Order: sequence, then structure tokens, then C-alpha cells
Amino acid sequence: MIGFVCAMPMELRPLRRRLGLRRSSVGYTGRINDRAVIAVVTGIGTAAAAGATARLLGAAEVEWVIVVGITGAIENDVPIGTLVLPDRVVNGATGSAYHPRPLGVGDGHGTMWTTDELLLDPAVLADLRAQGVVSLDMETAAVAEVCDGHGVAWSVVRAISDRAGDGDVDADIVSLTRPDGTAKLSAAARYLVRHPRALPRLVRLANGSRLAAVRAADAAILAVSRVINS
Repeated sequence: MIGFVCAMPMELRPLRRRLGLRRSSVGYTGRINDRAVIAVVTGIGTAAAAGATARLLGAAEVEWVIVVGITGAIENDVPIGTLVLPDRVVNGATGSAYHPRPLGVGDGHGTMWTTDELLLDPAVLADLRAQGVVSLDMETAAVAEVCDGHGVAWSVVRAISDRAGDGDVDADIVSLTRPDGTAKLSAAARYLVRHPRALPRLVRLANGSRLAAVRAADAAILAVSRVINS
């Protein structure tokens, strides 16, 4: 069985639609060709990702895990929707590095940096850039650690939804999302009352996230299909 791991429901949605996944006792299940697949939502952050991945591997015979979703770019000129398939993932809190199973759809795209912190300081971003970091996320290294501990292969397919240094994302924007990845609609409404000029920014971020989620899902499905048919 192949497992898809997403942090947020909006990242899972394209997979559910394209594969016709149905809710099960563990997550959402279906098939790609003759191979059974299962998809779960972990919630945001390393602790949530590690816990959900451990539960998935304990409940189903998963032989390969693929992290699918969105990621923030380090560079401000990276087009929204660009696929990121890193050859290395680093846990920013511990420095531990993990190496995903190649997918054969453009892998080797630098380092992905996993952190529970919102990194916006230009000096910090410049230092990460110098280390070969191309994007930021909050779950992948935690998923990798659990998979490595269970002897399960893992890969990552994410796509750029925003850029860390362009000013679109800040602490106030992040606070509009719950830990499970769903939007705080009432909080967003209050935020817009206080900051009416922020509406274009929120729309831009929402559109970028949807585009990135769709592109990541499509690439993940394509990669799995190629492996199954090879």
C-alpha cells in the first residue's frame, strides 16, 4: 500500500477528487491502477506530522509514503506552483538530514528546510539560501524521521504556494489558520475589517495555495503511476 501524507485538508482535496478516495477508519482509501493507496491529514507542524505518520504506519501496511502539499520558496522570483522535489530534507531544530526516495519526475531540487518557526528575517533566509535551501515547510522532516525509523521508503512532492521574503505571509496571516489546517473564517473576517487593504493579499495567497496543492497532487499521482507501470 502507498500512503499519501498531507498537512492540511486543502492539500488532500485534489488527491481525493482525482483518485476518488473514500473515507475509511484510518484516512481516505482508493487505488492507482491495481495498487491500494491511503491518504491522511496530519495537521500543521512537526509534532502533529510525526504523530499522524506513526499512527498511519501502525494501522496499515504501508510500503511507501509520499508527502504531498505546499511549501514556501526562499527566493522571491520563483513562480507560484513550481514543483519542489528535494534531494535532502533538514530538520531545522536538530540539523538532522534525510534523503527521500527519488521519484523520477525532476528530483534533486536542493534542500527543503522543515521548521515550526515562521522564518521571515532576511539574514536568516540568506543563510539558508547559502546552505542550498530552496523551500520551507513544517512537516516533511518529521515524516521522514518516522518513516526511516520504521524502515519505510518515503518521498516528497510539494509545490510553491508563497515566498518567504515577499511580505505576503506574516504572523497575523499564519494565525488565521487552525493547527489542523482549516481556516478561522471569523478571525479572517475580523482581520479584514481592521485591514481592508489586505484582501488582495489573502486572495493571492489562497489562489497560490490552491494552485500549488493541485500541481503537487498531479505530480505525485503521475510519479506513482510511473513506478507502478514500470
